Amino acid sequence: MSGTLYGLGLGPGDPELITLKAHRILTSAPVIAYPAPDTGPSFARRIAAPYLRADQLEVPIVVPMRVERFPAQEVYDLAAEMLSHHLDAGSDVAVLCEGDPFFYGSFIYLFSRLAERYDTVIVPGISSVMAAAAQSGRLLAARNEVLTVLPGPLANDDLRARLESTDAAAIIKLGRHFPRIRALLDAMGLTPFACYIERVTLPEERILPLAEVAEDSAPYFSMILIYKGQEQLTQKDRDA
Repeated sequence: MSGTLYGLGLGPGDPELITLKAHRILTSAPVIAYPAPDTGPSFARRIAAPYLRADQLEVPIVVPMRVERFPAQEVYDLAAEMLSHHLDAGSDVAVLCEGDPFFYGSFIYLFSRLAERYDTVIVPGISSVMAAAAQSGRLLAARNEVLTVLPGPLANDDLRARLESTDAAAIIKLGRHFPRIRALLDAMGLTPFACYIERVTLPEERILPLAEVAEDSAPYFSMILIYKGQEQLTQKDRDA
């Protein structure tokens, strides 16, 4: 009998934000797989590290970190083949996923290759967008307001059109796109409504009004929250 493939959402970084279900599977699965860059440690493994056992088999999925596109299909083809050997042997495999497996997660590439052949269970995780709202005390959306999640690499024209038509937005994957996006928000008059969040829930977390961010660059794990709705913006506003 084949093993079960698990996609475990680990949340945004704080190990205490792992769900009870993810913790149960994480601590019992004999095989633990996780994405790992070719230039440093795995962020997903860092989140799960307090709960890993010495007798679990770890399978890093090495993904090159490049600005240009790399042969991702080959990376996930090889990873799927490696994991299928363990599944065929009857071992459950837990794939660690930062945030949520189906929210811009790389797990979807393994899911598309393996889910039709093996029993697969997806365990949702707290996304960085929800965590950023909680940590900053900022409302994401209320009543019938529309919240839009926008990837930073989108072109300015696309970003502008979507920002103009929504009540609130989370712009994620900032990285090298931060200066361009910041200039766009300035031009649209949205900077006063924007909050910058970096490495949410981690010890090095930073939360600032966008207008107070001095740097002209941002890490990949950063985002901008924008709220144009009718409710009060922050707990500070409500207490005023």
